[in-house]
Amino acid sequence: MSNVLRRTVLASLLAAALAVVPAWAPAQGTALLTVHDAWIRKPPPGLETAAVYFTLENKRSREVFILGVTSPLATSAMIHETSMVEGQSRMRMRDRVTVSARSKVAFAPEGLHVMLSGLSKPLEVGDKVPLTLQLDQGGSVDFVATVRPLGAK
Repeated sequence: MSNVLRRTVLASLLAAALAVVPAWAPAQGTALLTVHDAWIRKPPPGLETAAVYFTLENKRSREVFILGVTSPLATSAMIHETSMVEGQSRMRMRDRVTVSARSKVAFAPEGLHVMLSGLSKPLEVGDKVPLTLQLDQGGSVDFVATVRPLGAK
């Protein structure tokens, strides 16, 4: 086989391999969606629920949908949103959250948050709690939230 033919075959194989990358990139390329400043307010003694707060940053050129969340330390983890309705604070579950292209979404007190229920152990200040966000197209983002004192904001 001549050098020219060999180079042509290798170049064709490389091009074919690169062409299939987008088919699996969403599951692997989640580094473009990052979690910043993840924390949990320490629940009062005896309470088996806790709220998780963080900021999501989407560096992608397309929107990303958060479809769910899990944690090995909770039997249930759900995305909730707190809002004021007729002067009363109301909390409702969200099926998904959209993070627009090249933007940030804050999960903060009195707004979006992840509610952990059925905690497997009492949380103490400084504990690290692992969480996983489930994304559209089968991807996921793992992160860790640190427990802060009860009065933290």
